[in-house]
Amino acid sequence: MKLKLILFAAFVLFGTQLALAQVKTKAKPANAETTQTIRQHRVVYDLVSADSARQGKIMQHLEKMINHWPEAKLEVVVHGSGLEMLMINKAANAGELKALQAKGVVFAACENAMRAHNVKKEQLLPGVITVPMGVVEIIEKQEEGYSYIKL
Repeated sequence: MKLKLILFAAFVLFGTQLALAQVKTKAKPANAETTQTIRQHRVVYDLVSADSARQGKIMQHLEKMINHWPEAKLEVVVHGSGLEMLMINKAANAGELKALQAKGVVFAACENAMRAHNVKKEQLLPGVITVPMGVVEIIEKQEEGYSYIKL
């Protein structure tokens, strides 16, 4: 009986060592060292500020972000008093906004906020999209894996 127990223990120890050795020496694919993992960075920004100086800083931040990660998906959801940033006759940084749009940054105006502030779609800068509810857009983006930044 003792012999069986000793043989069983030796078998378990040897088997465990063999299994661990296989894990450690698992072969790498031929191109493992040359393949580079590229992650798709996705960020949704929540913007409500009507302060044009702050909006200018936000534009600089977005520019730096898109220059650092050229393939990033960036969306700025604008609601509340921040809507002025997207309006034809009130946008202090329209040129910067247009340049960021050309690089793929999406600017979205909240339709609820537009109604509350009596803003029509025709008053928005070209290329600005609208979403029914800004908060819902932000939640859905987060559910899709977007990082969240409050501005």
